[in-house]
Amino acid sequence: MPLVLNEEQQLLKSTAEEFFRHKAPVSALRSLRDTRDVNGFSLPLWQEIVAMGWAGASLPEQYGGLGLGFTELGVVLQASGRTLVASPLLSSVVLCASAIVLGGNEMQKSALLPRIASGDLLLSLALQEGPHHNPSAVATTATVHAGGYLLNGSKVHVLDGHVAEQFIVAARTAGANSDEHGISLFLVKRDRSGVSVERRAMVDSRNMAAVRLQDVVVSAADLLGELHNGYPLLCRVLDRGNIALAAEMLGSLQAAFERTLDYLKQRKQFGEFIGSFQALQHRAAKMFCEIELSKSVVLKALQAIDEDADNLSLMASLAKAQVAETFRLVSDEAIQMFGGIGMTDDEDIGFYLKRARVAQQTLGDEHYHVQRYATLRGY
Repeated sequence: MPLVLNEEQQLLKSTAEEFFRHKAPVSALRSLRDTRDVNGFSLPLWQEIVAMGWAGASLPEQYGGLGLGFTELGVVLQASGRTLVASPLLSSVVLCASAIVLGGNEMQKSALLPRIASGDLLLSLALQEGPHHNPSAVATTATVHAGGYLLNGSKVHVLDGHVAEQFIVAARTAGANSDEHGISLFLVKRDRSGVSVERRAMVDSRNMAAVRLQDVVVSAADLLGELHNGYPLLCRVLDRGNIALAAEMLGSLQAAFERTLDYLKQRKQFGEFIGSFQALQHRAAKMFCEIELSKSVVLKALQAIDEDADNLSLMASLAKAQVAETFRLVSDEAIQMFGGIGMTDDEDIGFYLKRARVAQQTLGDEHYHVQRYATLRGY
């Protein structure tokens, strides 16, 4: 498949960019932070996103979706990344809807996917238990109890967990704490007895929560996918999540780069525009080259999802590693080139630096994915 968007995808790209530019500029994220908004994202904006069909863009038509692909959803995410939009697209639509599409039975799909597409239901993936991403390190337990299961454990960095009505919880039903075998996924309603949720603020003003499960009873019908064999499903979901996150990050780093170029053309030093200084031109050229490479990698990875490619895991780690390194480069250089004003809260470029640091760590940083890529290649 050629590494270019077709006419319909180009139209979607321009529509999404215009929508987020007018409906959710960076000032909207600043307002959410300053007002300590209870949801951490704008409900009216989310309803408009849903009305545009984007919450169901990649979902099958039979479940209320548009039946498009991840390439189209990635275009929307990239546009949202340009203005650092806070929304449940990654947590609910990408991660949790993917888990249900890939691993759910017909009853679970029919009950949950239409509600996700319509924006009536928000879910969150409760996976991580330590400070670093390690999907096989699951100590939360699910023990057999009265025909169902009893869940006990704690989860951290649960994206949008404070507003989720249900969680997809990774729990151990067999094996040792770091074994890939023995992990199972369960659907857990937030209002179940024993579920406690604590909202925690991230440095980029986006949303996460810590979730504690104490003797939480779930039924056998709440099992998502195969018992003891949830890890392969989890990996497929995380591959989609990392590619989607890379698309959002790509939009953010492109916007940061464009803001930096504009500043180089406006700021004068020693009577000259600083953009005329050769040293800064060289640094800008390096950023440009890495951004062009990142654009190709992300598009190829999105296409790999739609093609159900055999090398999807490779492409996911390649995309996340490349984009994370590029976002680090661009955000660091942006702060350097903006100088003192870039370090103040009055200048929006600082929001991009903070977003870069959080997004890099989410679902595994570049070091994790370089190692994973090497392992998948047999090294």
